[in-house]
Parts: sequence; C-alpha cells; structure tokens
Amino acid sequence: MTLRRQNMSEASISFTDADEIRSLFGAKDQYLRQVRDAIGVEIVIRNDEIRLHGEHGNIKRGLQVLDELRQILHKKGYLEESELHRVLGTGQGDNGKGEAGSTGPYPAAIHLYQNTKVVRPRTNGQSQYVQSIRDHELVICTGPAGSGKTYLAVAMAVNALRQEQVKKIVLVRPAVEAGEKLGFLPGDMLSKVNPYLRPLLDALNDILSFEQVKRYLENDVIEIVPLAFMRGRTLNNTFIILDEAQNTTVTQMKMFLTRMGVDSRIVVTGDTTQIDLPSHVVCGLTDVVARLKKIEGVGIVNLTTKDIVRHRLVADIVKAYDDEHQVSSTSKGSRPTAK
Repeated sequence: MTLRRQNMSEASISFTDADEIRSLFGAKDQYLRQVRDAIGVEIVIRNDEIRLHGEHGNIKRGLQVLDELRQILHKKGYLEESELHRVLGTGQGDNGKGEAGSTGPYPAAIHLYQNTKVVRPRTNGQSQYVQSIRDHELVICTGPAGSGKTYLAVAMAVNALRQEQVKKIVLVRPAVEAGEKLGFLPGDMLSKVNPYLRPLLDALNDILSFEQVKRYLENDVIEIVPLAFMRGRTLNNTFIILDEAQNTTVTQMKMFLTRMGVDSRIVVTGDTTQIDLPSHVVCGLTDVVARLKKIEGVGIVNLTTKDIVRHRLVADIVKAYDDEHQVSSTSKGSRPTAK
C-alpha cells in the first residue's frame, strides 16, 4: 500500500491488490460505512485506490484507522468486526458503551501500540480535547481536578512518539507549592522538586510499563523537568506538556511557549480554581487564554465538572467548592483559593 497526501481536505491510499480493499471493508462494504460514520469523512473507492475527503483532522484520524486495520488484516488474513470497533474506539464490544461505563461512543481513541492498549475519552469534552490535540500544534486546556487534562495529554504524547511523529517527550511542571516553601524541604534541589514532578511520572507509569518508562527516561527519550529549567532551550521534534500551568506567571508562560521548535507540539493544562500564586501576581494560564484565543492554529479547550472521571465523589467535592467561590467572590471580590 502506498500513501499520497494531496491537500488539507483530501488524501488517497493506493493498493496493489484490489482483494485487500474488499477484505478491509467487509461484505457489502459494511466496515467502510462504519469507518466513514465514526471518523466523519467521505470514503470513495476507485479501482485500487481509496480516496478520503473531509476536514484535515478527520482525514488524519481516518488514515491512522485504515493503517491499523490493514496491519491486522496482513497479520491475521482477515478482519473481525470486534477488532474494527476496537480500532475505532466505538466500544461495540462492550454493549455500546465505552470504557468504564461511559454513556456513548467516543471515536477519538488513543492507540498506544502496546499490547493493543487503548486509552478512550470517557466524555464528550474529553473527546473534543483529544481531537483538538490532533488538530493543533498548540493546545491550552483548563478544567477541574480529575477531568483527565494531564492523563490524556500524556497518552497523546506517547501515541505521537510511537508513531514517530516526534522524537522526544518533555513533561514540565512549575515548582510552586500550596502553602509550602521549597527551601524548608530536606535534601538537594533534585529531591526538593521531585514531589512536584511525581504526578507526571504517575501518569506515565499508568500508560506504559515500568521498564519502558525507565528505559525512556534513561535514554532521554522522555524528560521530566521543572519549568525553571526550561529557560534557554529550544526543543525540536518534541511533544511538550506543561502541567499545573495555573501556577505560572505571565513571564514564565511566555518563556515556556517560546521554547517551541520545529515539528514540535505543546499542550498546556491547568485548573484556574487552584492558583497557588500570590494574590498580586497575574496568572499566566488565564492570561495566555485571553491572549491567544484568536490566533489560528491554537486550540482552547475548557473541561467542566461533567468531564471528571475520578471517584464519583470528586465531582461533588469540586462543585461544593465552586459554590463556595461564588459566594465568597460576591461578598469579598476575592480570587478562588481551593486546594
């Protein structure tokens, strides 16, 4: 099979064997229709060529799906409908539900290419977030604790690395503490900042095996660094994630975003209800959303309590604090300080 990209709204795949197309799309093209409907692209078969028409992001996803289906077909010699649904992320093998009892199909599944492991968005908001990362080189995502901001970004970074879209992953976090001071913690600087980087490592360990994470870290394929250590660097062919961005200043945010090099992608995540900066310091996250929201190529995503997928009580806890913020903001005009 050979692939030829034509423009932002069209792509074609050529096959050397027309029988492969029939095997790929099933009897009476039943698989073709499911791929078309799930991805949102028009698919036309002309002799030994498949043509895809649609939005750029959907075409990109369609090419990924067709390539994975083709690999399964070559390996097994046939394609089962259950495998089609797994690749599409429509969850039909689970009685029409996505992972963990989600209420509908979310076709923006993230394939990690590790024992067919797949990370699936569980809400419409999460699905839009994943699709925004696919469609934009810079994505800024705000949302409450437990809404999947960091986890899905790390999964997308691993996906990009496994597909050789990037050569490296850099995970960044500001070492700003909630009411604590680094200087009072025991140990050298590395041991002091380690607790702040730990959530990123936890996400990696949940997505990849311990040995893979260890190997990537040792070979500098994955790097986890405090924000302050990013100054002066230019990162090419890199998927960069800035976590807890609500604790960056305007100057720090500008410094971070300008580290972006050739063929790199950036995802910025944060929760504007958990700002640990002094009250007189402008939050870099809220500032950058306002500054960049009209720039073409920048994706802005706002997740809500509806997207929280942790313990069932987390959404209620977040809502309780949000209600308190509304009361205190009205009476005191103060900034939310939930931890």
